[in-house]
Amino acid sequence: MNRFKTSKFKNTTPKIAKKDGWINNVRAGSFSCQGSHIKASAKLVAFNTEQAGGGMLGLSSVKPGSDGEWTVTQISCHSDLVTDMDFSPFDECLLATCSGDETVKLWRLCDPELQQPSAPELTLRPGQGRLELVLFHPTSSGLLAVGNTKSPLIWDTSRQDTPLAVLEQHGDQLQSMCWKQDGSLLASSCKDKMLRVFDPRAQLTPVQSAKSLQNNKDSRILWAKDDLLLTTGFDMMRSREVRLWDSRKLSSSVSSASLGTSSG
Repeated sequence: MNRFKTSKFKNTTPKIAKKDGWINNVRAGSFSCQGSHIKASAKLVAFNTEQAGGGMLGLSSVKPGSDGEWTVTQISCHSDLVTDMDFSPFDECLLATCSGDETVKLWRLCDPELQQPSAPELTLRPGQGRLELVLFHPTSSGLLAVGNTKSPLIWDTSRQDTPLAVLEQHGDQLQSMCWKQDGSLLASSCKDKMLRVFDPRAQLTPVQSAKSLQNNKDSRILWAKDDLLLTTGFDMMRSREVRLWDSRKLSSSVSSASLGTSSG
């Protein structure tokens, strides 16, 4: 008996934009990391490239120039792979990056047609090994969540020497983090199949946690609405799946949907 389910999405095809809507001259990288390979603000798009061992980012504008073309430029950010990036929700030109070189940097970017900064506005050095994730707080402009291999750190960028909080260490590779929309809670997913919800203002340990994921392959977590969390990952049959959770009760999902099978 075939152990893999047939996906109802197997015959779907993407709707490709017309060529005049393409951003050309992009040489994206294919490096393995837990963070995002591309991020956009209302004005700019930043993405991983294969240049300088992944330590250089590509940069373009969301909208084309007056000639109808997009300018693509590059900025040297780190001495090792850029593992994650995030634009500030308060400043469309402020980009945070983290790296295998164990630093977090804040960059004040400008239009791709102009000369980009040669140095960051700010560098944080947590000193806890390779960094995998960086995430701006949604309601407080000076706060960042930074993820090393197993622990989320909360940083106030006005205090560079030490984090505000080092949250409880996870049992394995930290795979994803997301702030609740009001910034009150931080959710994480992990290779140990655990989902965790933290209130960093109240305690360093999770306020909710459960071994909820079925597979330890790559997972992502997002706040959907109010107390609802959305996760993507794989089930026990290696099918890609999406699950919806009540963050106040993580022991069982509210709903789930299979998206097909993995070739891995």
